[in-house]
Amino acid sequence: MKFLQKIGVMFLPVCLLWAISGANSMFAQDIKITIETKPKKVDVVSSTDGKEPFTGQRPAVDVAILLDTSNSMDGLINQARSQLWNIVQEFAKAKKSGKTPLLRVSIFEYGNTRLPASEDYLRQVVPLTDDLDKVSEALFALSTSGGDEYCGSVITEAIKRLDWSSEPNAYMAIFIAGNEPFDQGPVDFRTACKGAIEDGVVVNTIHCGNYDAGVRGKWQEGAQLAEGKFLNINQDEKVVHIKTPQDKIIIELNAALNKTYLWYGSQSQRKSYATNQTVQDSNAGSGLSSRAAIKSSSLYRNVGRDLVDTYEEDASVIEQLKEDELPTELQGLTVQERARRIAEMSKRRAEIKTKLAEASKQRDAFIAKERMQQAPSAASATLGDAFSDAIGQQLQQSGFEVGQ
Repeated sequence: MKFLQKIGVMFLPVCLLWAISGANSMFAQDIKITIETKPKKVDVVSSTDGKEPFTGQRPAVDVAILLDTSNSMDGLINQARSQLWNIVQEFAKAKKSGKTPLLRVSIFEYGNTRLPASEDYLRQVVPLTDDLDKVSEALFALSTSGGDEYCGSVITEAIKRLDWSSEPNAYMAIFIAGNEPFDQGPVDFRTACKGAIEDGVVVNTIHCGNYDAGVRGKWQEGAQLAEGKFLNINQDEKVVHIKTPQDKIIIELNAALNKTYLWYGSQSQRKSYATNQTVQDSNAGSGLSSRAAIKSSSLYRNVGRDLVDTYEEDASVIEQLKEDELPTELQGLTVQERARRIAEMSKRRAEIKTKLAEASKQRDAFIAKERMQQAPSAASATLGDAFSDAIGQQLQQSGFEVGQ
């Protein structure tokens, strides 16, 4: 079909030239036919010079994380769980035109024999979403089994199924992690990776094992084809969270912050949102300070779930909701009284976030100083290290300014 379309594109200009020049010019020389090819959706790796300026409300960042959940990957899943909030912090450092990005994350799993063979043992766990609590919940629900890892298939499905941003110069990336050869399965990884970058999506490959094995297994080639980075990690390396003097106050501020959320929807939905926020705080474990730092930033948003966040974007929400969809404390109030209560809660949240951001900044400085005294090696690199290695440079190539 594509070949016939190309013939059609070529045939039309020739016919027009024939009609204009007349039959006597059928043997004329120097007839030039120009065929314009459709440009790529996004040039994600070129210089920021010449890029279309950002004019939207929030610059777009879409990230799909593709995790091998075969038997040998328990360590990888544990790293993803414990380092999620550190990874998200990498995006919190970025701005475009002074605006923090709207981050959406998707999770896919592949290589798990509990999944249907007819679907190449892969599953979309979470679509692209800005609900980071939902992403965390999904990671803690993953389990490993079996081992038929088809990288080409899962990359192709991620490109096809997800509603990737159409914003010019959005940062769109796939991070795929696993340990088996990259060229397994019915879909050629070369076709998958070329298709991804043609749609403006960079593919970063994270090989769980040593460098040479990753090269032999085609992980490096996959990254090169999709203009991403080839990285190696030790999936069994235990993640160590550095304790800091600021942790105690951060945890206290996080608890106070949770009390400022006005969840809305059905009674079961409201309960689910509140419960999940608390559960993901607990799941963060010793990484709770990193999670709290994200909750103090604009990356952690609950539009469509929390009235404070939603009201900032659409004040009419308090008139549209039914009485039994409102938070219990707002039921029975007039529209004006609801608005006043939301404003009070918004002010309270802003005060807590300011204190939390300052404590987190002091914590980051403490951790940076501690790490300067350590000597990390390639053999001890983790999933979070791989993300950190790729994100900063690629965000800059998409027109973001990346701070510390």
